[in-house]
Amino acid sequence: MVKKSYTLEKTFAYILVVGGIIGFIAAFILTVDKFNLLKDPSIDLNCNINPILSCGSVMKTAEASTFGFANSLLGIMGFAVVTTIGMAMLAGATFKRWFWRGLQVGTIFGIGFVHYLIFKSIFHIGALCPYCMVVWTVMIPIFIYTTIYNIRMGHIPVHARLKKVMAFVERHHGDVIVFWYAIIIAIIINQFWYYWKTLF
Repeated sequence: MVKKSYTLEKTFAYILVVGGIIGFIAAFILTVDKFNLLKDPSIDLNCNINPILSCGSVMKTAEASTFGFANSLLGIMGFAVVTTIGMAMLAGATFKRWFWRGLQVGTIFGIGFVHYLIFKSIFHIGALCPYCMVVWTVMIPIFIYTTIYNIRMGHIPVHARLKKVMAFVERHHGDVIVFWYAIIIAIIINQFWYYWKTLF
């Protein structure tokens, strides 16, 4: 049991580090592009691939600054914290229960905000930001594994009715993540099929 918990902790730490670094880089690039766009609204960003995959189209919307500043700044701060936590765990650091609960709250906010932006991008803006999608991609496993880790380690209580659900998620975590991705991809394909079909 101790060995299993240690393996879970180490795996979780690597997920935080790798996911945090990838998310940080994507958020940093988005921030730089946002500044460039503010300086020159006519600039053609390197992530403007086609009418659908276009960072510029998304950055010019109000949703790109939901709280009055660029969303990517939240990403820079959040993913920097996530990466630091993962590195600290690999170095042998331990944290109090309140700390892990704080991380859980943060990841719940993150996954909720990401899905708000997914909905807005697909159904309202009608364009997808490639770097934003990188953030979406890493946020899902960070949320899943943070939740699994916190429940396994007893940092957050679980109602008896949810224990079977969480046990299933823990056993099939990889399948859950793939299925989650598949749903988002299917929605994107369906919503923008009018464009995708012109590529064939």
